[in-house]
Amino acid sequence: MVPTYNQMGDWLEEIARKFPEAFFEDLDGGIQLEERALPDPDFPPDEMYIMGEYVHDNLGRYILLYYGSFAALMSDEDEEAWREEIFATVAHEFTHHLEETAGLHALDDKDLEFLRQALEEYGGESPSDLDE
Repeated sequence: MVPTYNQMGDWLEEIARKFPEAFFEDLDGGIQLEERALPDPDFPPDEMYIMGEYVHDNLGRYILLYYGSFAALMSDEDEEAWREEIFATVAHEFTHHLEETAGLHALDDKDLEFLRQALEEYGGESPSDLDE
């Protein structure tokens, strides 16, 4: 099943309320849902999508989730699986936010290692930004 963009937005709002208020401190842009998919350019088409990301830019700090990425990867899943993945993605991005505000980077390192291993499985080379 693929819920509508609005349905996923409703689920996201419900799920976000489950996280402690302290997690939202300094997250001035909150959690946003974008309609588009965000394929990972380092992988073959339709193989890897970015489900969400923590952003700290000139607009502030915020979490983005990509409805289209969820739809591309989870079209055969039921509502429970969608809700679990939304929760896991929000929790992951909150971890990035909390680590950044604390000056830590353990999850960034873990994500980098995951990407390196995934690229090896696809026979690709490490993208230049993974080598930094």
